[in-house]
Amino acid sequence: MNIEIINFEPKYRDNFRILNEEWLQKYFVVESFDQHQLANPESEILDKGGKIFFAKAGEQIVGTASLLKEHDGYELAKMAVTEAFKGHGIGNLLMKHCIEEAQKLGSDKVILLSNRSLVPAIEMYKKFGFTEVPVDENTPYERCNIKMGLHFPKN
Repeated sequence: MNIEIINFEPKYRDNFRILNEEWLQKYFVVESFDQHQLANPESEILDKGGKIFFAKAGEQIVGTASLLKEHDGYELAKMAVTEAFKGHGIGNLLMKHCIEEAQKLGSDKVILLSNRSLVPAIEMYKKFGFTEVPVDENTPYERCNIKMGLHFPKN
């Protein structure tokens, strides 16, 4: 299966929302913070220095991930692969792309917020070198009970 990772285009705005709502509704609930970001990806992510990427199989958008600009790096967020395409390594491709993009953007770290119940996701994060760090008190997500970080070596 040939998967291409592409940048956000306005015509894929609904795909971003639908893919994320699909996994959130399966495992958790769509929180108000999610709803706001998913309805306004340009103003809430892109205009603030973030990036949104899509995994494309042929003409079909099958996955997405984003980098949210943080004061001292990026947060990997809103990563989802549609159910029919799980198990094909698309999450790995998106993860690798996001890490490479964060490095190109000059970041020295990437963090992510997750939930310990998502065991396959946590294992993938560890495989890419993420380690657990303390969860901030002011996390915007009710579902968040683990925070992980990946620091890039200084050149």
